[in-house]
Amino acid sequence: MAYPRKLLNQGEELVLDLRPHWLAVAVPTLVLVVSVVAGALVTLLADIDALSLGALVLIVVALIYFGIKVLGWSTTNFVLTTDRLISRQGVLSKSGIEIPLERINTVFFNQSLFERMVGAGDLALESAGERGNQSFSNIRKPALVQREIYVQIEANENRKFDRMGPAGGRGLSSAEQLEKLHDLVTKGAITPAQFEAEKARIFGA
Repeated sequence: MAYPRKLLNQGEELVLDLRPHWLAVAVPTLVLVVSVVAGALVTLLADIDALSLGALVLIVVALIYFGIKVLGWSTTNFVLTTDRLISRQGVLSKSGIEIPLERINTVFFNQSLFERMVGAGDLALESAGERGNQSFSNIRKPALVQREIYVQIEANENRKFDRMGPAGGRGLSSAEQLEKLHDLVTKGAITPAQFEAEKARIFGA
């Protein structure tokens, strides 16, 4: 299920909308296959009705388990927009987290040898706020996702910096412009070098 476009803010664009990697449903799939094969063999080779019934129950349970996991997989979104990182999951009851890009400090990824072979891995974020560390499992091509997050963080910072340019500061006193710049650099929205360059522009240095 795709992330609903109606939940995007005005001017916000969708960059990535990912399902978890198929590794997330690998175990349920294996359990289902083994259950079906074992159940079929028992039904064909055993003459005891109780064993055949038990095999049928095993298959039904495995099928239900598989269905629940696949449904959870299909309703889990890892979304990157031009403003936010969003994780949502759930069918009837939903849960999720949204992290503004300007609050993200560092992005890590981790892959085992097997995960590198199949293109899966885990992402970890360090961000400002109460829940400073967040981890996400079974991300598709985590190295590319990490790079795209940094690209969008930089683009987001540049947009905010542009709004603080001559047009963005029009009508504000030098002190007010400096205060807004200081707020941006404190939040990490612009770099100290950008702060100094804009400060020099304001005071005509």
